[in-house]
Amino acid sequence: MVQVSGSMQKIIDKVRDGGRISPEDGELLFSQGSLFELGMLANHVRWQKHPDPLVTYVVDRNINYTDICHSACKFCAFFKAPEDKDGSVLSFEELGQKIDETQSLGGNQILLQGGLHPDLEFSFYEEMLRFMKGYGVHIHGFSPPEVCHFASISGLAIPEVLKRLRVAGLDSIPGGGAEILNDRVRQDTAPRKCSADEWLAVMEEAHKQGMRTSATMMFGHVETLNERLEHLERLRQLQDRTSGFTAFIPWPFQPDNSVLAHLPKTTAHEYLKMLALSRIYLDNFDNIQASWVTQGAKVAQTSLFFGANDFGSTMIEENVVAAAGVSFRLSEGEIRRLVEGAGMIPRQRLMDYTLVE
Repeated sequence: MVQVSGSMQKIIDKVRDGGRISPEDGELLFSQGSLFELGMLANHVRWQKHPDPLVTYVVDRNINYTDICHSACKFCAFFKAPEDKDGSVLSFEELGQKIDETQSLGGNQILLQGGLHPDLEFSFYEEMLRFMKGYGVHIHGFSPPEVCHFASISGLAIPEVLKRLRVAGLDSIPGGGAEILNDRVRQDTAPRKCSADEWLAVMEEAHKQGMRTSATMMFGHVETLNERLEHLERLRQLQDRTSGFTAFIPWPFQPDNSVLAHLPKTTAHEYLKMLALSRIYLDNFDNIQASWVTQGAKVAQTSLFFGANDFGSTMIEENVVAAAGVSFRLSEGEIRRLVEGAGMIPRQRLMDYTLVE
C-alpha cells in the first residue's frame, strides 16, 4: 500500500470531498505526489464531473491565414519575419478550398489563427470572416494576442473590436497565446505579445459579450512550478466570474527549430502529472483536453485516465506544432478506436460541447 504524508492526505481528502485546493496545495501535490497519486485523484474528479463514459472530439481544421508576424516569440518555429520573402497570406480562394475540404470530411468548425501581421488592416479580418461565414461554418478564431493586435492597428478599444468581429461572423475564441500567464515569463519569451492581464481582459470581455472561449497553457520552457500555478489560479478566478471557458488544454512546449531549441523536451511523465494537476485545480472547468498533437496516440489515450475527458480536434490541418518537428496525425476513425480501446464511448461535439447526433 502506498504511504502518503499527513499533508498530502489532507489535500487528497479535500479533493475527494469536493473541496477547492490552494496554490500551496497544488505545489505540494505536484512536487511530492507520485504520478499514480495524481492520476488517481484526477480520474476521481473527472468521473465526478462526467459520470457517463463519453469522450468527446471535434472534427475541424486549423487554418493559419498568415505566417508573417512581428512578435518573434522565442518558442515559435512557425513565424516568418515581416521582411522575409517566404512569408505569405492565404488568398480567399485558398481559404475557401480548405473549408470545402473540411466540410467534405464531416467538419463543421474552423480554428482560425495567424501571425501579428504589421501591414494588414482591421478591415481585412472582418472581410475574411464575412467570406468564411458564407460557407455556414463555425469560426473559432483569433486568440487574445490577435485581438489586442487588431485594437492596436485600428485604434479601437477591445470591446468594440470584439463586437465588430462578432458582427462579421466570429463565433468563439481559442485560448492560444496564453503560454504562461505570468509577465516575467512573457517578457522573457514573447515581449511583443500581449501581457497576462491583457490576455485575461480579452477573454473576460468576450464572455461578457456572450462568446464562449477555451483556455490553454504551454508549459515546459522557462517557467517555474509556481508560475504554472499562478496561470491556473488566474484562469480559475476568471471562470468564477464569467463561466465562459468551455475547456482547458495544457500542452508541453516543443523546442525544435525555435530559439529555445536547447531546452529539453517535457517527458510524458511530467505531461501526465501536469494534466492531472490541471483537472484537480480547475474545479470550475468542465472539460480537460488531451494533447495528442504533441504527445502522440498512446499518451493521449493514457490521458483519459489522468483527468482528460476530451480528445480535442482531428486537426485535418495543423502547421504551428508541425513547424517544431512534431508530426503526429490522427484521423477521426483512429480517435474513435483509441477511445473505444480505453473502454469509453467516442462522441463528436461542437465547440460548446453540444453533442453531434
